[in-house]
Amino acid sequence: MTERKTLNLRPASEDTDTPAVKRKGRGWEISEKRLDALHDRAREMRRHASPAHKALAEKFSKADFGRYSFTRFAVVGSAIVDFNSHNMGLAILIDEEGVEPAIATRRDKSLEAVGIRVVHVAAADILADIDAVLATLTQEMRAAIANRKEARRRHEAENPRQTKPRYDRDGNGPPRGHQNRNNQTRHDRGTRDG
Repeated sequence: MTERKTLNLRPASEDTDTPAVKRKGRGWEISEKRLDALHDRAREMRRHASPAHKALAEKFSKADFGRYSFTRFAVVGSAIVDFNSHNMGLAILIDEEGVEPAIATRRDKSLEAVGIRVVHVAAADILADIDAVLATLTQEMRAAIANRKEARRRHEAENPRQTKPRYDRDGNGPPRGHQNRNNQTRHDRGTRDG
């Protein structure tokens, strides 16, 4: 009779060099307690937003940003930003009275260190002339999108084996497998009937 092999797991104490699995949103090395407190604070800020924030949020809700979107009072790292667009890499902060400049500077540096473009807008400017503020924000959004596209082009040029084939707006690109056969069948039907 042959001896059966069994699976033996090493004790957790021996796996000291493997990184711990991080839950979603926990990659900034922030404690669970601190991150939960930040999310609670952001929720409270959403409920009691300032008039400037409400005015800008109303304009953003009516705007069509295409594939880009903004999240109100988003938790980014250990900071809460007024508006955040993850796809653009853009954070918009409304400068209200009572914000300590040292904390704001430290927050901005930590966000910019991970590639997030930070834009400050004065609350008084939003309430006085929101159209001028929106024009400035539009320029910042375009610059953020251009920076992201340039970074992607640079990455694809430096790492050609990692890039995936892309389709242009007309659908030109490599064959798509089963979709291509379905399109071909429809095309053949159209030419046979007509």
